[in-house]
Amino acid sequence: MKNKRNLSTLKAGVLVLALGLSACADMSGIAAPQAALRDAASLGLNSIQRSPDMAGEWWLAFGDASLNRLMAQALQSSPSLKLAQARLARAQSVSEVADAATRPQLNGSLDLTHQRYTQNGAVPAPLAGSIRDTGTLQLGASWEIDFFGKNRAALDAAIGTVKAAQADAQAARVLLASQVARSYFQLIRIHEQLQVAERTLAQREETLRLVRDRVNAGLDTRLELRQSEGGLPEARGQIVALQEQAALAEHALAALIGMPNSHPAHDLPALSAIKNIAISSAIPADLLGRRADIAAARWRVEASTQDVANAKTQFYPNVNLVAFAGFSSIGLDRLLESGSQQWGVGPALRLPLFDGGRLRANLRGKTADLDAAVESYNATVIDAVRDAADQVASVHFIARQQIEQRAAQTAAESAYEIAVQRYQAGLGNYLQVLSAETAVLNQRRQAVDLAARALDTQVALIRALGGGYDSSATQLASTPAASPRAEMTAAATLN
Repeated sequence: MKNKRNLSTLKAGVLVLALGLSACADMSGIAAPQAALRDAASLGLNSIQRSPDMAGEWWLAFGDASLNRLMAQALQSSPSLKLAQARLARAQSVSEVADAATRPQLNGSLDLTHQRYTQNGAVPAPLAGSIRDTGTLQLGASWEIDFFGKNRAALDAAIGTVKAAQADAQAARVLLASQVARSYFQLIRIHEQLQVAERTLAQREETLRLVRDRVNAGLDTRLELRQSEGGLPEARGQIVALQEQAALAEHALAALIGMPNSHPAHDLPALSAIKNIAISSAIPADLLGRRADIAAARWRVEASTQDVANAKTQFYPNVNLVAFAGFSSIGLDRLLESGSQQWGVGPALRLPLFDGGRLRANLRGKTADLDAAVESYNATVIDAVRDAADQVASVHFIARQQIEQRAAQTAAESAYEIAVQRYQAGLGNYLQVLSAETAVLNQRRQAVDLAARALDTQVALIRALGGGYDSSATQLASTPAASPRAEMTAAATLN
């Protein structure tokens, strides 16, 4: 008899569940996501071999102790990195909340009440009109059986957000390191240009003295004198402009390392003393997996995909197992007596029947969010490929410019040496020597600019190729068997 009763109960439960499924809110007619992810082949990256991995601390290859010191200080104290870490911690806490929803819940409660019962209500005598103390002490347990994967989808979406935050943190690190290096090289460039400008001023002062002597001797006119005098304010103005640039560059570098209003750079080396880093001159086929910003955008697509899945499961019933056990009594002195025991256990079913279109609007919104995430990813990868291509092109053309500039400087220095020899032999005047030196100073100025640009472009290319981003901490699951919960527990790394 008991087995028949249990069978009848089971059949009734199945019937209720079937009716619930048939009565659920309708999601038909809502358009599927329209956007599609761009892959490496569609970006023209399929025919180029994978390049070697890049070191996370790539700046060490420049062989500059001052740069290494500034970089360590920036990575330790930068507010932008700490902000990225705080966002990562926030995302991890959200994922932990989503994970908790997949597990059984246990709660304890204690309710004590001192109250007067109404005489004109449903409470019978002798409670009616009396003042009594009531108490309830019990444990409650619940477990939502995730038949349709709602909680799992929410957890996977939260894990995707965590992975995106991890990638964002590493992208912030790569960006900061590149900004420090580029600002440092810019400061060195300005100081070397300042040295050339100071020599230019000294040269023009020498020229002016010679022209004055020639005017006094009747060999030159006031025209040549006024032209020579006009060169001095111009040279001094260039020095002042470079001094301003040096101050601004130093302020920018100080802000990057978290010490504004300081003088972070001391004993700056020459540009020629800094080693060049050999970098591949081709865009690697695996570029999309090398950049942290692309990884972050890809994980946001993953999170949005799971948000859509979660929105779909909202249309289906929620099935919970609920249980409670404890004590309840009128009169606190009897609360813990055996007769005050109470308990209960049973399933709870919640069906979304008519919600005024809330669930459909939510699904449409999540679908639009997914399309936006995909297009944001596509825009990121297109910009990344363009960025890498620009830097590769700049590296190539700057190297060619340096070859031509070195040839021009060699010729200018040779002409200067000839002018000096002619002057020493009494075959020429000193003005010819100074004029030849002007060409040498112009070439030195160009050499400084090109050397600084070469270093700056190397840093830009390193950043464009990922800057040593370690994708292992945020790698997308490659098989359905991969465990998102196991991935969630992986510690975020900020190399």
